[in-house]
Amino acid sequence: MHLAKFPRTKLAHLPTPVEHLPRLSARLGGPAIYVKRDDCTGLASGGNKTRKLEFLMAQALQQGADTVITQGAVQSNHARQTAAAAAALGLGCELLFENRISEPSEQYLNSGNVLLDRMLGARTHHYPGGTDMNLAMEEHAVALRRAGRKPYIIPGGGSNPVGALGYVNCALELVQQANEHGLRIDHIVHATGSAGTQAGLVTGLAAMHADIPVLGIGVNAAREAQEEKVYQLALQTADYIGAAGSVQRGQIVANCDYVGPGYGVATQGMREALLMAARLEGLLFDPVYSGKGLAGLIDQISRGTFKTGENIIFIHTGGSAGLFGYLDEIL
Repeated sequence: MHLAKFPRTKLAHLPTPVEHLPRLSARLGGPAIYVKRDDCTGLASGGNKTRKLEFLMAQALQQGADTVITQGAVQSNHARQTAAAAAALGLGCELLFENRISEPSEQYLNSGNVLLDRMLGARTHHYPGGTDMNLAMEEHAVALRRAGRKPYIIPGGGSNPVGALGYVNCALELVQQANEHGLRIDHIVHATGSAGTQAGLVTGLAAMHADIPVLGIGVNAAREAQEEKVYQLALQTADYIGAAGSVQRGQIVANCDYVGPGYGVATQGMREALLMAARLEGLLFDPVYSGKGLAGLIDQISRGTFKTGENIIFIHTGGSAGLFGYLDEIL
């Protein structure tokens, strides 16, 4: 794969490190757990979206945009990273928030990622839960064009074939790191939501015939819907990079048993996973994505899905800033 043919603006601190988690591995008594530290990508406390934004923001600049528009939940990690990227590149940023949480706390509405969004100079707009957010972005773009602006729309989570290039590149990076250190990777596990991370990883691994299975722990949709969303995006991404036919349906696997009451709603498993990682390894995960992903990994190890002697890479997608919006739920 020759990703240099695609426009890219360097925003991330790469490569992110791969670290062994010996105390967590010992506590769980199963496989060796390693973490790919994509919380260390930089850009206003980092996260997985920074990889995607390198390609998305490059396309925005190439098209002459002066403003970017994106959408997400109120405590969106993607929105915060988009706001930071826009600030670094001198672009305006419009964030459209869908209010997905019933009876949100004051911390949820004003601290964590929301505080950082405001510090970064983004303009925020709130919509009721259930709003067609893609349509809302289109309508917002029309209004900006009428005002003489040149907006560029970034889908929620940065998840389209352009954004997924960030995780095609991550797959290349991870395999190279494993080869250099003689680390056999038996499984890759991560939280999956808007689909771009999983689609990019699967596509990149398939295109280089790495034969490493990827398990997405769902944070939003039911399994069938989540897998179909990832599969369709993976097909589009493979075609985009010139590797059509490399991705098979059986390579897309999601376990959506850990969503709980809904997207962004705390679960007991998530709380326990967050505290275990913090107190055993000094690592902070987030309550919406990586915390539920880690909870799923821990439970699957307890069920014998992963075996002693195997090596698991858990992709840390960042988002610890969101912890401050969930103070009551976590403690």
